Amino acid sequence: MSEPSKGAPTFTGRVNASLLDALDGPMHWLYGRRKAHLLANHPDTVVEIGAGSGANMRYFRPGTRLIAIEPNAGSHAILRKKAAEHGIELEIRGVFAERIALEDNSVDLVLGTLVLCTVRHPDQVLAEVLRILKPNGRFVFVEHVKAADHSALLAVQRAVKRPWKLLFDGCHTDRDTVASIQAAGFGSVVVEAFQVYSPVLPIIPQVCGVAVKTAG
Repeated sequence: MSEPSKGAPTFTGRVNASLLDALDGPMHWLYGRRKAHLLANHPDTVVEIGAGSGANMRYFRPGTRLIAIEPNAGSHAILRKKAAEHGIELEIRGVFAERIALEDNSVDLVLGTLVLCTVRHPDQVLAEVLRILKPNGRFVFVEHVKAADHSALLAVQRAVKRPWKLLFDGCHTDRDTVASIQAAGFGSVVVEAFQVYSPVLPIIPQVCGVAVKTAG
């Protein structure tokens, strides 16, 4: 089932959704191996914040229940189409991830890929993720991040920060997302840093990993 969206799709929302859908193949080429590894043996129910156009559905087993937290109503039709293609039981919640509206300690895995760069309040989002995870539950993430201090790449990130946010739905080029995840209160955080070799300089530094909620 799908929850009604919080409004009709906007023009910019539809454009953003179409762009993400068009990038599905290249994103799989860039991230597929890491995502498949991180999501191996995933539980029967997955909560995904910022589900976008459903690029991660290919890594779920058919029959998986996906609770998609996606405020952009322009993405919802694409999400339903992808769910049908991959045999995913889809529930769309058209809300922002700062208020997920699921019960405390209720899910085993929350997924977020290239989303903490865009949300307005990443610390609030991470607090919600931690709240809804069961003890020993996992937060799986892939993000582009702030470049090293005093580096030329950080200077580029800061130079393009304002126009980048306008073009890419509020995306921040220089967020220290690793520090935010490490400070959120998880029991353990394992991070792998890697480079995406691309002419799109601001998003070259990347991380992926798993944060686990403390047991008990």
